[in-house]
Amino acid sequence: MKAIICTEYGNPDVLRLHDMAMPVANNTEVLIRVCAVSVNYGDLVARNIKNTTGKSFHMPLLFLILARFSFGLKRPGNKILGNSFSGIIESVGKNVKYFRKGDSVFGYTGEKMGAYAQYLCMSENGILALKPLEMTFEEASTIPYGSLMALHLLRKVKIQKGQKVLIVGASGGIGSAAMQLAKYHFGANVTGVCGSKSAAFVKSLGAGKVIDYKKENYLNTGETYDLIFDILGKGSFSSYKTSLNPGGICLYASFKLRKLIRMLCASFGARKKVVCAFANPVKDDLVFVKQLVDEGKIKAVIDKCFPLEQTAAAHRYSESGMKAGNVVIKI
Repeated sequence: MKAIICTEYGNPDVLRLHDMAMPVANNTEVLIRVCAVSVNYGDLVARNIKNTTGKSFHMPLLFLILARFSFGLKRPGNKILGNSFSGIIESVGKNVKYFRKGDSVFGYTGEKMGAYAQYLCMSENGILALKPLEMTFEEASTIPYGSLMALHLLRKVKIQKGQKVLIVGASGGIGSAAMQLAKYHFGANVTGVCGSKSAAFVKSLGAGKVIDYKKENYLNTGETYDLIFDILGKGSFSSYKTSLNPGGICLYASFKLRKLIRMLCASFGARKKVVCAFANPVKDDLVFVKQLVDEGKIKAVIDKCFPLEQTAAAHRYSESGMKAGNVVIKI
C-alpha cells in the first residue's frame, strides 16, 4: 500500500510517499480502506515535536517532555501520522460484531495516528462509527477530531441554553466544532473571535457576531459572557475576568502551568472560575456526534483538498495562516 511516512522530525518536507506492507486485521479488528484524512494541529505538532520549544508549545513543559518520549526522542516512533479519517471497511476479523465489509465509516485514532495511508486497522471497539449518510468522505474526515474535543470540553463546564459564549480561536478544528455545538446543540448565543480571512467561515458556523482580533479588542466591546472558551490558551484569566458575568467560567483547551495554578486558586469560593481540561473521547461520543451531523447540527467546511502524494503541501498550507476551513488529504 501507499503511505506517507515521517522518519525524521522537521518541516513538511520530511513527509514522503512510500510503499509499505498491507496491515492485517486480527480477530477483533477491521481493515479500513482510507478515503480521506484531515490535517489537524496534532499532526503538525507530531511531525516536528523534536524542534518544538516550551514557549511555542501550548501546554506545560512537562507535557512537552512526555510528548517527546511518547512520539520518540530522536526520530518518530509512529511513522505514519493522521488520526481523523473516513473510509470503507475492506474486511473484518472473525469476532467482529458491529461492522461489516463495505460499511462506510469515520473515526479517530488519537495518538496512535496511522491514517496517512491507503489502509488502516482498528479495533471495532475503538473510536469508530458509521459515516453520516449525507456527508462525503472528505467532509466526514474533518468531523471526529474537533467535534470530539469540543463536545467533551463543553460538557465539562455544563454549558446551558441561552448562555452567552465567546470562543477565542473559532476558526480552528476545535473552535469551529465548538461554535456549532454551542449554538445548535446546547442552544447558546455564540460570538467567535478569529482573523479577518476566517470571518465569513466563522459566521457560517452560526456565530451571532464575529470579532476580528486584529482590528478590534474583543474584550473591550462592553459585552460580558457566561463562558469564554480559549482554544489555544493565549489570554490570561486576569484579562478575561472583567468580561465574565458573575458565576462565569474561563475554559482553556490549552494551558500553561500558570493557568493550572490559577484554576486551583480560583476554585476556592471565587464567583468566576477557571477550568483547564483535557478531552478523553470515547466511541459513544462519536456515535453521538454522528447523530448531531444527521440532524444538521454539525457541518463540515473544507478549504482545500490535497492528494496523498502532496501531504507535505497540505501541511505547509495548514501552517501558512491562509486556511479558512479544514484541510483534507484525499486518498
